[in-house]
Amino acid sequence: MIKNKYIMILFLMFIQLLFGQEVSIFQDSISANFNEIKIAADKHKQLWGKDLYGPILFVNPDTRQIVANFSGSTGMLKQNGNIYSGILPFEINIANTAVNWDGRHWAMIMLPLPVNKQDRINLLAHELFHVSQPLLGFQLFNVENNHLDQKNGRIYLRLELEALKKALQTHNKIERKTHLTNALTFRKYRYLLYPGADITENLLELNEGIAEYTGSIISGRDRMQLSEHFIKNINSFLRNPTFVRSFAYQTIPIYGYLLDDTKKGWNREITIKTNLTDYFIKAFDITISNDLRKTTALLLNQYNGKAIISEEEAREKETQKMIAEYKSKFITQPHFELVFEKMNVSFDPRNIIPIEDKGTVYPNIRVTDKWGILTVENGALMSSKWDRILVTTPLKTENKIISGEGWVLELNDGYSVIKDDVTGNYKLTKNQKKR
Repeated sequence: MIKNKYIMILFLMFIQLLFGQEVSIFQDSISANFNEIKIAADKHKQLWGKDLYGPILFVNPDTRQIVANFSGSTGMLKQNGNIYSGILPFEINIANTAVNWDGRHWAMIMLPLPVNKQDRINLLAHELFHVSQPLLGFQLFNVENNHLDQKNGRIYLRLELEALKKALQTHNKIERKTHLTNALTFRKYRYLLYPGADITENLLELNEGIAEYTGSIISGRDRMQLSEHFIKNINSFLRNPTFVRSFAYQTIPIYGYLLDDTKKGWNREITIKTNLTDYFIKAFDITISNDLRKTTALLLNQYNGKAIISEEEAREKETQKMIAEYKSKFITQPHFELVFEKMNVSFDPRNIIPIEDKGTVYPNIRVTDKWGILTVENGALMSSKWDRILVTTPLKTENKIISGEGWVLELNDGYSVIKDDVTGNYKLTKNQKKR
């Protein structure tokens, strides 16, 4: 009996020692991650004329555990050596983003981090740029470009990207300029087809495009590695269900990287008023044809145009079926409308689906607001004005937990869900305070 107890004590001591070693290894690894981005940011201070290194939050999305390189202002983060740890409050959404929390403006990064060092630094530098963006004179724009989910929008973006791939692959300056000219010609024709697209695309490129360019330069890849990285990224991007919010990660980093050959430091000329397309046309000394329709028609076959058009025509048919289903689900049939008061959202930008002028369907989205927390895993329609979100009708209510097909609402006190008996629709309402 005594022997068994002795063995058990030894076993527990072994487990405790092993766990302690794992914690120590994790802390050492995290400290190394903070240190490598600190070194990389310091090495590239000349890129923006400042050191982009700053507060970083690493977040485990499963447990909401956080590890930081700076302390907070409320004591929620506890120091452990040269790092700080704690639990992220449930009302804070988790994403790779810049976030204001606990008295600081943080770069939030979801764990696990990329295994490849250059990919890891690229990601961290991208988000750290977003933290410094306001100080550099940039606003954070996150506009949608729904035309890039339409057939011709996708065709001429894909053609632009194919031309950029060829520009990356050649070392001949004349050939490179030809491919750049053709890429920007496809872009200008896209803008001709979709009036206003030049404005909305530019806003997202000023935000995410410049941030991704920054990440790619700070990553430490050499010229050959950068070219390979961009081509690999384009090929991966083309497999995304939609392009409307993620295209800027592909375009501006490549134009910027190629411009670095002749105009190092070009990025410091960019302001929130810059039209990036016009800037690159001038910087590359490119002349765009006056007859865009005729010119693009002649260029198509150089960039796999026939296959791209065929693929997009087939996709368009499937997309129209999907749009009809979503319109029925969220507009025609009874639904539940939640109007925003002070919302914050997190979502995957790669799989959203624009629904004409009605808004955009987000297959997965998490919304926090004064009325509570909405978690969606099977689609919700965000209005085009971003002032409300629609889900299917509630199916179950338990205390303050309301759920429907693929969604759960954790309702805060002071709010109720009511049904309109005429339309069958549901909506949130504030409870009247008792006098």
